[in-house]
Amino acid sequence: MKILITGTAGFIGFHLANKLAEQGIEVVGIDNINNYYSSDLKMARLAEAGISDEAKNWNQKITSSKYANYSFIRMNLEDREQLNKLFEDEKFDRVCNLAAQAGVRYSIENPQAYIDSNIVGFMNILEACRHNNIQHLVYASSSSVYGNSAKMPLSVSDPVDNPVSLYAATKKSNELMAHTYSHLFGIPSTGLRFFTVYGPWGRPDMAYFSFTKDILSGTPIKVFNHGDLYRDFTYVDDIVEGIIKILNAPPKSTTFSSSKEEYPTQEGEVVKQPQDSSLKPQAPYKVHNIGNASPVQLMAFIQTIEKALGQEAKKEFYDMQPGDVYKTYADVSELVKDFGYSPTTTLEKGIGEFVEWYKYYYKD
Repeated sequence: MKILITGTAGFIGFHLANKLAEQGIEVVGIDNINNYYSSDLKMARLAEAGISDEAKNWNQKITSSKYANYSFIRMNLEDREQLNKLFEDEKFDRVCNLAAQAGVRYSIENPQAYIDSNIVGFMNILEACRHNNIQHLVYASSSSVYGNSAKMPLSVSDPVDNPVSLYAATKKSNELMAHTYSHLFGIPSTGLRFFTVYGPWGRPDMAYFSFTKDILSGTPIKVFNHGDLYRDFTYVDDIVEGIIKILNAPPKSTTFSSSKEEYPTQEGEVVKQPQDSSLKPQAPYKVHNIGNASPVQLMAFIQTIEKALGQEAKKEFYDMQPGDVYKTYADVSELVKDFGYSPTTTLEKGIGEFVEWYKYYYKD
């Protein structure tokens, strides 16, 4: 089997590519190594995977010195010509699209980057899959699609029509685009709504990363909504385990389940009204929540970091930020039922692993 993973200089993509390569799967990774956050960290991830500094060169295939079955190419998803050539040359069996412009708050400052990467880039992925007989497309969505829903836990059958950031809107758009291609062209696709992933080699724009940096330097940390926020923190190894299980099981064509609500047709026949669900009609398509199913209040999360560091944070309290959501809490019952998914890493252990890596990486 040969798998394309986009975003392998990124956080989750780095961990996934390494794990699959360790299992003997042939992996090709691509990433544009942009400067949304430190490109040095992205290059360090690639170096950890045995990819040399030549990875900075565009459209050049570099084979890992650590995994003979893993190679990397610096490439933009928006570069349709190069992407199509890659698919034609490599003849992938499956694709995992993790490349995206991330960040809720940054989408308010630089919306065009989200359209270019998350809409245009994803469209190019879909077209390449369509014309190259891809067995399964797995792609990153986000818990952000739920907006500020008051219903908890968040379920894939819940409506997701009110995003509160452009980032969330692009992820909802990805789900709709993938469904269309699954329905029209029979491409098996699975969207993954990630819930606040954390761990070693993580993203500097995430709260746990900036908190650790600021606490160690004695800089006050910014606590939004006065600490009254909840997140479903999920350790990266648990996420990767779930992705691999899903990659190996393309969805079958599914249909709507029926509710008790009924309505008459023009011919007088009484039929049942379909439920609003992520299981769309006549398409090999699926959406899954992938999270820890255990929300943690922000202040308790900060205390866990303080304990791991052995140092108390100086805190500055702020109101809710535009685009933020109050609470995320994943209903992962379908993932448990279909794949036996069961996150095992406690917050204390996961934060401890991150802090250990942080001190090693930054020599602190």
